Formats: sequence, C-alpha cells, structure tokens
Amino acid sequence: MSFQLRCLCLLLGASVATPAAARDERAWDHASSIGRDALVAVALGLPIAKGDWNGALQAGGSMGASLLVTAGLKETFPERRPDGSDRKSFPSGHTSTAFAAAATLQNRYGWQVGVPAQLVAAFVGLSRVQARKHHWYDAVAGAAIGEASGFLITSRADGNVRVLPWGDAHGGGATVAMRF
Repeated sequence: MSFQLRCLCLLLGASVATPAAARDERAWDHASSIGRDALVAVALGLPIAKGDWNGALQAGGSMGASLLVTAGLKETFPERRPDGSDRKSFPSGHTSTAFAAAATLQNRYGWQVGVPAQLVAAFVGLSRVQARKHHWYDAVAGAAIGEASGFLITSRADGNVRVLPWGDAHGGGATVAMRF
C-alpha cells in the first residue's frame, strides 16, 4: 500500500470514528473541523513530502479560491444557520475547503488517493448538517465550489492522463485525455 493511501486511510478512520460515540451537535462540529483540517494538511503536506512544490502551490491556490468564493457568497446571500447562531450559513466553508483539498488530491495524484479524500470530504459535509451549522443545500453548494476549484486549478502530476471539465450554454461535462 502506498504512503499516500495509508495516510488517507488513517485520516478517514480518524474522522469517521470521532462522532460515532455521541449524537451531540458539538461532537459533529468538532469532527467536521478535524476532517477539514486533516484534508488541508494532506493536500499541502503530501506534495511537499514528495518534493512536488508545484502541487503544493496548486493545492493552496484551489483551497484559497474556494474560500474566496465561499466568503463572497456568504456576504451576498446571508442566510440564518439551522442552529440560529448567525447569518452565514450559505454555502458551507468547511465543506468547500474539504472538497477543494480532496479534488486537488484526486486530480493531482489519481483515484487511489482521491477516493479516500472524497469520502472524508463527504463526511465533513454530512457532519456540518448533523451539527446544525448548515442546511443540506449549503453543504451541496460548498461541495460544488470545492470540486470546481480543485479540478480547475490543479493539474495532473502525471502528464499522460488529464481530466478537463468543460461547460457552455447548453450543458457541461468532463473530457478525459490520455497520452500513450
């Protein structure tokens, strides 16, 4: 098992086990922060550990872009959180950051690293809803923002395979290009 896959399996296990013993909203909130922070650490740390400075820069850029878009939308569309704490519910910043990190890892290093990272990011989104910090659609919007920034800003470390998202007025999709 590769170093990257072992790190992500450990990350997945740690974040899923955190709220299992309690149904308390604070436990879910704490678990979502652990999952997000761990994904950010792996998205930035893995490229640095591999000497892939361009990958670390792209990871930082994709997470930074998702945070900027999320902050702008929170100000533009103030919505009360389900727990009533403030009017910054839409979209979920934890979820957008987690999915930006996961999409960066998947796009840069492949599905073997990306699938566990995407599972942790999905757990973060679910945890935000369970913690009553966000509505389900806040988490979905955050996931879309994070995925878009991760896939648009990050390039594949192996130049032989590229996944390119596209869109126009009539629809959108993804194109896979492979070089043999």
